[in-house]
Amino acid sequence: MRFELQAECPDTGARAGRIHTAHGIVETPVFMPVGTQASVKGVMQRDLAEELDAQIILANTYHLFLRPGHELIRKLGGLHKFMSWPRAILTDSGGFQVFSLSGLRKISEDGVMFRSHLDGDPHLFTPESTVDVQFALGSDIMMPLDECLEFPAQYQVATSAMRRTVKWAHSAFRHFENRREETDSASALFPIVQGSVFGDLRRECVERLLELNAPGYAIGGLSVGEPRHLSLKMTEVTTPLLPRDRPRYVMGVGMPEELPEYVARGVDMMDCVLPSRNARNGCLFTSAGRVVIKQARYKDDAGPLDANCACLTCRTYSRAYLRHLFQAGEMLFSTLATIHNLKYYLDMMRQMRQAILLGRFRAYLDSVRNLAVE
Repeated sequence: MRFELQAECPDTGARAGRIHTAHGIVETPVFMPVGTQASVKGVMQRDLAEELDAQIILANTYHLFLRPGHELIRKLGGLHKFMSWPRAILTDSGGFQVFSLSGLRKISEDGVMFRSHLDGDPHLFTPESTVDVQFALGSDIMMPLDECLEFPAQYQVATSAMRRTVKWAHSAFRHFENRREETDSASALFPIVQGSVFGDLRRECVERLLELNAPGYAIGGLSVGEPRHLSLKMTEVTTPLLPRDRPRYVMGVGMPEELPEYVARGVDMMDCVLPSRNARNGCLFTSAGRVVIKQARYKDDAGPLDANCACLTCRTYSRAYLRHLFQAGEMLFSTLATIHNLKYYLDMMRQMRQAILLGRFRAYLDSVRNLAVE
């Protein structure tokens, strides 16, 4: 994997680049649709590629480990072939899901023992085993096991979690390098910066992870309940410390109005379930603001969802029809709504990329902030 930095905004630090992977080029800044269980809910891979032109999607190691199992996916040709997706895939380590199990998991220095949320069977995730699972999946970008804390976290607890994350990252990288030599894989492994909302812990974590000379770095432990200004502050603390010539990935963000703020802080990659989850729940993002489609005012509205959007949903169906599908509980609604929300996010990222390349990102950011105030 190789990162090509094409342009930077001198006022903000926003960056435009290209990530070269074995499954194609990913233009940054990029938002990655979340396909947790080898599927972006409600959307066919054909539409992800042709309608939305998504260059990279995300899948979840924890869920695929439990069902259908990474060895089955390996036997069937890897995740790309299994789900018929020819473009890049990033897999997370499953650490966030494991730590979300609360009473169903136990942490040690070696890893995390947990019970499946499906059947209660016990499993052990270690830095090495999660790398092995991701090699079986054949993802382009992998994540090492990390300890992700909820907010708020006590300083001492956050310190222990950060240092354990660093230890696990070093173990994962040693194992990854050995496996990569054996398999001649083109995959990359991005270590994850932790430290909760404590700037000194974030700085210490970065310093120790830089020893790995990784091809990219992720910022984790955000969007876990902390106020948004703290998420942005921790990003501000972290990104300047990371190598300029490597991609930077903030995990699990965010709302549409937040995306430019992260890009303005030097972030190249983001993901979040929000656009697809909100779509299924009837909350749609448009150039004129959010549309809650169940509202009665859309009952006889013959206009498109968003007159400024060129997605399949907006160029084909009316608000009245979308409201009918939602009220009737028709599965088609989730598909059409998700296509639109993802298009909205991906188009926003493309607009930012173009603004950076043209030297106009500062004006773009100011316009977004002015709209938010209005």
